[in-house]
Amino acid sequence: MNTNSGKPTKADVIRVDRSDLPLSCPRPEDEVWNMHPRVYLPIEKTGEATCPYCGARYRLAD
Repeated sequence: MNTNSGKPTKADVIRVDRSDLPLSCPRPEDEVWNMHPRVYLPIEKTGEATCPYCGARYRLAD
């Protein structure tokens, strides 16, 4: 399970495991009261995805 928490930023690369799929931003553990609408990101094919709303970058760990 992913141990990252808090609001994602463009500078961070957030590592996620296959157990975290389907990947959404913001993630279920993020505080969402002041964030953008939830969007699901296709990360399975390339191993990387960037949120179109906030620019958070995700990388598949395994």
